[in-house]
Amino acid sequence: MSTKKDKFSLKDKLYMDLALDLARAREGLTGTNPSVGCVIVKNGKIISIGQTSYNGRPHAETNAIRNTSENLKNSIMYVTLEPCSHHGVTPPCTSAIIKSKISKVIYSVIDIDKRVKGKTFKILNSKKIKVHTGLLENKVNEFYKPYFYNRKKKLPFVNGKIAVAKNNLIYSKNKKKITNWRSDKFTHLLRYKNDSILISYKTLNKDNPKLNCRLKNLKKFSPKRIILDNRLETNTKSYIIRTANKNNTIIFYNEAKKSKISKFKEKKIQIIKSKTNSLKQFDIPIILKKLYSLGCRNILVEGGNDLTKGFLKKKIFNRFYLFKSPKTLSKFNEYKEFNGFNILKKNYKSKTKIKSNFGKDTITLYKN
Repeated sequence: MSTKKDKFSLKDKLYMDLALDLARAREGLTGTNPSVGCVIVKNGKIISIGQTSYNGRPHAETNAIRNTSENLKNSIMYVTLEPCSHHGVTPPCTSAIIKSKISKVIYSVIDIDKRVKGKTFKILNSKKIKVHTGLLENKVNEFYKPYFYNRKKKLPFVNGKIAVAKNNLIYSKNKKKITNWRSDKFTHLLRYKNDSILISYKTLNKDNPKLNCRLKNLKKFSPKRIILDNRLETNTKSYIIRTANKNNTIIFYNEAKKSKISKFKEKKIQIIKSKTNSLKQFDIPIILKKLYSLGCRNILVEGGNDLTKGFLKKKIFNRFYLFKSPKTLSKFNEYKEFNGFNILKKNYKSKTKIKSNFGKDTITLYKN
């Protein structure tokens, strides 16, 4: 098995980089399974690639083996995560690898799933297949942080975002648009990479958002919509409620008349009763546990001031994106200001400015 003493060539790194790119392309689209990338090389040439299929099956390794008609004897497989070795809905990838006659397997990081962890080496090695790990380990570990968090905590990985104007307003009745089109595209990329999106009914009633991914050809990958609404005060004429029969929509509530509950259920919405505290605020950890049990693994929170500040205060966000625009919004009429900066700076010490072309907008990533 590979150790830190293993030596990898520049070509090895390039092949694993490609495998990682393949995994990134399916991030958030593989259900409860991790997104994995796989590259098969023979005689110094790439002969096949594979990714985890949408919703998680088949796995990347199996897809890569199926995607080529080449004889795989004396070939090398590069894969981002330790191949599975257990029988689940599909047969183990180790069986497919052994059957294919692949000679060497290089996987970047060990899977923390107890059904897999460390077992792949023994199984493949017993069949005279060389196994190495650790190639681009730090880079790949960073990519799998959400998956490892899911596995360890049995909770979704929570991403948050908020857009603020130069004068820290997040809403103005005179002008709702804050960020430019480049930042908007990044927002839609985040929606694409998260399987669920969460807001409060206040944001829904004020903005009537679509909460979908509007990048070209990616609308079908729009996230599940989750609404926090204690008394079921969500506007039934809003876009999200009107399209609930086409998309998976969940509302968490605490108290409401049976007639209201029935009205939302008729619209194909999943209604879940959840606990609140003495201030009638939801117990977010309980809601996150429930969402994990429903298959949610990566959640994007696009809340207003109160919801965002509450999540920041309790350190619920694993990652938080602060969008800053050079625009100044009007305070002449109805407006809302974000006043969670002190909490953000106190609870989230690690910050990185995302280096990309966002025009005059800036996006800063904070990590817990």
